[in-house]
Amino acid sequence: MTSMNRTILSLVEASSLKPEVPAFAIGDTVDVHTRILEGDKERIQIFNGVVIAKAGSGSRETFTVRRIVAGEGVERKFPLHSPKIATIQVKRSGVARRAKLYYLRDRSGKATRLREKRDDTAAAADGQGGKGKAKKKAAAAKT
Repeated sequence: MTSMNRTILSLVEASSLKPEVPAFAIGDTVDVHTRILEGDKERIQIFNGVVIAKAGSGSRETFTVRRIVAGEGVERKFPLHSPKIATIQVKRSGVARRAKLYYLRDRSGKATRLREKRDDTAAAADGQGGKGKAKKKAAAAKT
């Protein structure tokens, strides 16, 4: 593909990209609000689960969300810039040390839980600087 074709393709793709896409990562628990047409009515259905994969770039970018329904794992792949997606809400940030979390498919129950990403800004706001337990113990020992 020549460079001119790429520039034309990127200009065409730019028109279909969403202006604001929420920042979420692999391992995050998200609510994906999808628009569903039933007859002439439109309603919004929420799909809640863990983001186990992201793929593609530009207008072809997709992400896969996995959840457990009635003891059965359900995965759904969403195009990120689709007009069918109303909003994406990040409920919880999880720690993932891999780009794809396909190993969660083999696990069940509590084994599927991911550690929550620590928010150091909250610890700094408390004046503890991330070492809350040590400072609390020191303060308790002084009194």
